[in-house]
Amino acid sequence: MYKLSFLFFVAMGYIVQNQCERYSLNYIYTALSKPVELPGIHEFTAMGLMNDRQIDYYDSDVKQKIPKQGWMKEKLPPDYWEKGTQSRKSKEQWFKVNVNILMERMRHNNTDVHILQWKHGCEIDEQNNGTMRFIKGTDQYSYDGDDFLSFDDATSQWVAPVDQAQLTKRKWDGVQILNQYTKGYLEKECVDWLSKFMSYGEQELKKASPPKVYAFAKKARTEGHVRLTCMATGFYPKDVEMQIRKNGVPLTKDDGVHSEGVLPNNDETYQIRKSVQIPEADTNDYECHVDHRTLTEPQVVKWGKVLLI
Repeated sequence: MYKLSFLFFVAMGYIVQNQCERYSLNYIYTALSKPVELPGIHEFTAMGLMNDRQIDYYDSDVKQKIPKQGWMKEKLPPDYWEKGTQSRKSKEQWFKVNVNILMERMRHNNTDVHILQWKHGCEIDEQNNGTMRFIKGTDQYSYDGDDFLSFDDATSQWVAPVDQAQLTKRKWDGVQILNQYTKGYLEKECVDWLSKFMSYGEQELKKASPPKVYAFAKKARTEGHVRLTCMATGFYPKDVEMQIRKNGVPLTKDDGVHSEGVLPNNDETYQIRKSVQIPEADTNDYECHVDHRTLTEPQVVKWGKVLLI
């Protein structure tokens, strides 16, 4: 029986602050210990993400690094994609070897499917005067969805949260030039590429979509109760704030509010839902309160006491 425990990293996107906007560039590599007969699931995949949006892609079936944004295809020459393809093929072989090494180290057999994933990238912010400032770098590995090894950019050392990663940590920390290269890539090379991509896709990156907000309720499984849901969808960037308010007061997890968090739509926008169970005879006023960078003021939608079938 297949045991699939995918944990895809999601790159950070714009985060609105008082004085700056943040931008990120991340690359995510995912390798399976063996192929699975499922549509869209490949033994190896690699993708580049800039501000939540996929900019390039490679998998073990296509075996070619391809652009996923028009401006990437337009601005970057053919040899960029040719070199990228060769790099991805090399990494595919590296992952094939190392996922098997980790399986042995974890004492796992090949009955189930196991997953090795690597995410690396950088995050910067743009000040009001147009200058760029490095915020952080990310270089981390996970195995079957759990943290395995990560690079501490501040100390230039690898961090091993599990015993099975200690051997790799000692080996990599023992090669100082490797740690220097990793730090240099995160703080310089990655930032240079991010700045270059920002200039290439400036107009596309500045596009933002406001959320559409809905409030509705359905009969709950509990007799005499309904489940009230607030939904915001179609927004980009992904950072959003949502509250269910009762008589103007925000409800929390302690009040039973449940959410799966921000999820992607299939058009590069995002959605979020929050729900809470309340008595059907409740006469209090409930409303959805949503704030997003595209809004000049929070959007508020009141529940009109209507039940969906």
